[in-house]
Amino acid sequence: MIRQLAFFLACVFAGACAAQPPHKLSLTYELSYNGVVAAELTEVLEHDGKHFSLSSEGRGKGIGALFYRGAAKRWCRGEIASAGLRPLEYRDQRGDNPVTVARFDWVAKTLTHEYDGKKETAKMTPPLQDRLSFLYNYAFQSSPDLAPGKEIRIGVADGRGLTQFHYIVAGREMLKTPAGELETVHLVKQRDGNEDKATEIWFASGRDYLPARILIIEKDGVRIDQMLTRIGN
Repeated sequence: MIRQLAFFLACVFAGACAAQPPHKLSLTYELSYNGVVAAELTEVLEHDGKHFSLSSEGRGKGIGALFYRGAAKRWCRGEIASAGLRPLEYRDQRGDNPVTVARFDWVAKTLTHEYDGKKETAKMTPPLQDRLSFLYNYAFQSSPDLAPGKEIRIGVADGRGLTQFHYIVAGREMLKTPAGELETVHLVKQRDGNEDKATEIWFASGRDYLPARILIIEKDGVRIDQMLTRIGN
């Protein structure tokens, strides 16, 4: 009993007991446009406690596939730090279009984007993630600071450039999904003018803060809803 208590205290002070999701995890989502299912999205997370990789692939499904042609593939890899994920490389390919790449050099503190035969390098401005690692970053934080009203400002790279996002934690909600009813933390992006699209994200706080739902409302009113349908190994 004494040894167990000593180990627990050591973990608390050293940060070694930080919760992490299983070493391999597969998440399946349905993607709908204005309520019409258009695609199925599969994301795979793999890690060994020190390094991680994430892949995401979407393919058209049902009648809605007419609006979602070709496969969309995204992939990233990086390191697991005490504060969460630290991406090293991100790749994004839509259909037959050329791959866009973002490379993170945390030693030189530079971020390089490669797209359309161009290569641009700029100084990093932390906090910084890519479009995949951002969604799984909280899964690798021991105690995510997601209290209601919390403001989150972060730069997100996608291979073409860097976008600054400003989210507010709206609170905790029970979310009904095909994968079950989940306790979630709800984030709402603060829009930068009327031309900016609205974005809301629900993270499953009872399931390692995995992304459970992403809702995007384009400036023309089109609703793109990504809903979790299954969690597997």
